[in-house]
Amino acid sequence: MKRTLFALLAALAMSLAAAADNTRYVNLFMGTAGDHGQVSPAAQVPFGLASVCPDSRQPSHCGYDYDVPEISGVSVTRISGTGGDGTGGNIRVFPAPRGTVLRLVKGKEKAVPGYYEALLDNGVKLFLTATDHCAVERYVFPKDAERVLYVDFNSAIDPRRSECKAAPVDSHNIEGWVKTSTVCNFGSYLLFWRLWTSAPFALEAFDGKTALLRFDPAVREVELRVGLSSIDEKSAAAELGAIAAKRFATLRREARQAWADVLGRVDVKGSTLEQRKLFYTSLYRVYLSPFDVTFGGRYRGTDDLVRDAEGWTFLSGWSMWDTYRAKFPLLVLLDPAASRDICRSLVSLYQTGKRNWATFHEPAPTVRTEHSQITLLDAWVKGIRGFDLAAAFPGMEAEAEEGRKPGARNGLTRNAPDQKMETIYDLWAMGRIAAILGRSAEALKYGAEAESFFEETWKKEFMTITDQFDRMRGNGMYQGTRWQYRWAMPVFADKMKEWVGEEVLADQLSEFFARHLFNQGNEPDIQTPFMFNLFGHPERTDSLVHALLTDEGMIHRYGGNAEYPEPFVGRAFRDRLDGYAPEMDEDDGTMSAWYIFSQMGLYPVCLGTDRYELFTPLFDRIVLHLPGGDVTIQRRCPPASAGAVEVDGERLDGFSITHARLTGAKKIVYVQQK
Repeated sequence: MKRTLFALLAALAMSLAAAADNTRYVNLFMGTAGDHGQVSPAAQVPFGLASVCPDSRQPSHCGYDYDVPEISGVSVTRISGTGGDGTGGNIRVFPAPRGTVLRLVKGKEKAVPGYYEALLDNGVKLFLTATDHCAVERYVFPKDAERVLYVDFNSAIDPRRSECKAAPVDSHNIEGWVKTSTVCNFGSYLLFWRLWTSAPFALEAFDGKTALLRFDPAVREVELRVGLSSIDEKSAAAELGAIAAKRFATLRREARQAWADVLGRVDVKGSTLEQRKLFYTSLYRVYLSPFDVTFGGRYRGTDDLVRDAEGWTFLSGWSMWDTYRAKFPLLVLLDPAASRDICRSLVSLYQTGKRNWATFHEPAPTVRTEHSQITLLDAWVKGIRGFDLAAAFPGMEAEAEEGRKPGARNGLTRNAPDQKMETIYDLWAMGRIAAILGRSAEALKYGAEAESFFEETWKKEFMTITDQFDRMRGNGMYQGTRWQYRWAMPVFADKMKEWVGEEVLADQLSEFFARHLFNQGNEPDIQTPFMFNLFGHPERTDSLVHALLTDEGMIHRYGGNAEYPEPFVGRAFRDRLDGYAPEMDEDDGTMSAWYIFSQMGLYPVCLGTDRYELFTPLFDRIVLHLPGGDVTIQRRCPPASAGAVEVDGERLDGFSITHARLTGAKKIVYVQQK
């Protein structure tokens, strides 16, 4: 009887543990086909530098494309969904002689968080996992295959500017470094590496850039590990040494557990299985970067000097033009500890040589870092501490002054209308930061400049709507229309209401959506569905967001950079290989974070303030497991029909909540108006 009871309790415990593992909802192949997100199914851990995956022949973006089965090999770095020419693709391993055509056998691929496996058409099976700084690759050869691995030490997704050095250490090890250009060929990053194989190899055709590793014909499988570091070869070897005693299965299990831990920060119930899969796949992608580039308590700054990071983790691999809008605000809410290190890392950038695009001394694949001041301000006003805001401010001011120079490409710019609006947000944030630091003169200077520049720009470029407003790249803009950038400064919503009128703005925003002018495939206007709250019509936000998440008949006129030849009709997020709208850049977790906020029923419309706008969540029940305790969000009304919100039994006055009240609540309930 006791044994039976024990077995039942054990089974129940295992069932509950399995139920808490949200990794089962992640579809790593979502959005990997064609130009529908530019993401990959790579094996990686949260914020891990090593991201190991096959690269398609002539790779672009993140290297992998499900629709291109022919591969150029397995590489160990990439950055997810950033568009442009892509970056990463280093230390590429090809399990066949050079010149062989190798293809993935479609239908035989498998990918779950922290693990990838596939069968190649030459019979080789490959199994991949990773740690923070190590790629772990296992190759199993069929009987008739040559036991060789061809390694390209100089490989890159965009190889136009790449150089390397490789040197054999012994019959199991090779070490060296690779320096490769970043996204869109701006700047470069340097990685040192140590490659180890489980079986001894004979080195053939080694020329310093490539080599053929030949193994004894009796060898059935080879495990290859690549340790990475931005410090030196010695620290790369130390990364391998730290996992030397761990078997592949152990590393795979640890990677899966790391993902289970971060995906377990939120539990959702209700809605459809697809919506849960979209939620957790999106949360997974938020955690792919920035990368942990701290090695033995040290990191290399953008001034090319090695610095100490005792007691914290320095991160790199930025796409701030996108991620400041949604990804980092989501991490502030769900992961304050990681947000502290992110902010501290951004402060270091301001101190060591930050540029808007990548420098020539990056420690990891990266893109761009403008609008970092908005991320720092947003984190600070929401209670993140442990970083020196004052230490970053001189760098912000230097960046601002540099950007005022004619023709400047770095810092604050005042050229096309979109650049002007983004500059205004930066100036506004600097004024708020100066006030926090007690620097009243600078607070007045930047605050007044932001306000006057906004009035000048908005009245001239955006206030009076014309028939040219729906043109993509109109008046020299980079990505967007005047209709889309018209709403780019929600922190000045009161000014807009003063000049135009609240009800007029609400109706104009309704026209914006009725004419399908919203671009869900790019970032500049992603806050617009939630702005009805600012103009006195939260019910319009409620119904619109629900339609964007669920309506198969949604009409989309715009892709990432241009108007579609024919509108795309459907949901922009789907659990499919072509999971995102055509041409959408997932943009390093930004669009994923937008989707998560939208499903949860709250959105940080005015970045740099402590407020969220509220609307009916998609799920019946959401539990946020926050450091201060669990916050339960419940929907006790049909979708898109909330008439009020109650916080711990007290009804909110409207549909807005502060960060402190949200994170300090026990229960938030959406109810119908009585």
